[in-house]
Amino acid sequence: MLMLDIRRLRMLHEFAARGSIARTAEALGYTPSAVSQQLAVLEREAGTPLLDRTARSAGLTPAGRRLAAHAERILAMVEEAESDLSAQAAQPSGRVVVTAFPSAAVAFAPALARSLRAHPKLSLLLREASPDEGLQLVRSGEVEVAIVDDWTGRMSAMIAGPPAQAAIEGNGAGSEHGQGGVLSYYHLVRDPLVLVVARDHPAANPDRPVDLRTLRNEPWLAAPSGEPSRQATDRLLAAVGLTPPVPSEFEGLGTVANLVARGMGITIMPRLAVGAYERRLVIRELPAGLDLARDIFAVARTASVARPSVAVIVNALRGAARSMSRSTAAHDTHEAAREIHEPQQLQRSREPKETRDAQEDAGLAESLLRWFAWWTSSTWTQTARR
Repeated sequence: MLMLDIRRLRMLHEFAARGSIARTAEALGYTPSAVSQQLAVLEREAGTPLLDRTARSAGLTPAGRRLAAHAERILAMVEEAESDLSAQAAQPSGRVVVTAFPSAAVAFAPALARSLRAHPKLSLLLREASPDEGLQLVRSGEVEVAIVDDWTGRMSAMIAGPPAQAAIEGNGAGSEHGQGGVLSYYHLVRDPLVLVVARDHPAANPDRPVDLRTLRNEPWLAAPSGEPSRQATDRLLAAVGLTPPVPSEFEGLGTVANLVARGMGITIMPRLAVGAYERRLVIRELPAGLDLARDIFAVARTASVARPSVAVIVNALRGAARSMSRSTAAHDTHEAAREIHEPQQLQRSREPKETRDAQEDAGLAESLLRWFAWWTSSTWTQTARR
């Protein structure tokens, strides 16, 4: 009778995800030799070769791939059992690790921080990571929740039922197809591309319809070629037959927004990326038919969402997303009228608490963005001097 050690199964699962013994060792905190030895023990337990070793690399054999797939399901069942037991806890506790791409990290950080006030035994680690990296970290169990974006619509297709119907509320969230329900996706917001200009730019006039062709010779600013937002922008401009001069490229959409606010150029970017700079910029919706957008999701392991700590975080993200949607709608409808006719203090006193919270979030987000811009500039300067 086979007796497979669950710790070694976890190592095999990590190896399948990482692709090398060295990266597996780094992820798990072991030496490469220790990982190699433990996988050799697992092979003896399984009674069949699991790794195809060469002098310079190692890969999974067909039997290794089958056992790695079983290991993923076994580990998910163990986590589900742990989640079921922790669900009986009086209140959420422990640390939850969340990853997010930069503009989402800035946008959602205030709501996540606020959610901790009601749960003193709960702590949070928010890390920046690309969407692909975030998904991998969730799958491997290194983080509990990843905030990711999707420009292709594939994640929306994975959801069974209306977006944002989360399992933690008993309505069922879409699980990843073909993976035995290992990951669950929770739709947060749909984030459209918008034209962003400085407040004194002629295109900021709301009485003038947006015509991208008249902006052909403007100084365009953009993310580097190859970035998803840049690819979407290029597709949009190509759709109207517009090929502007080669834009100036900057790493980080927050940097681009800051430069536009200073009158250095214009840009098209996802609305969420405007973030804390919104008060210093004018956002113009694009003409009908040019409504390219990305969807933003929170992704968690299905087995973990029953844990109160993970449920608190996912619910906080979804609540923040709802506030963002309402704040955006109110901004589009009333911004001009408020600025012209209402003094700032009177305007603020009449705003509902939820709107004031959203504005406080924007202020905190702006501080975060300024610190990040300073840190990036400082690091670049030090590197250049070397």
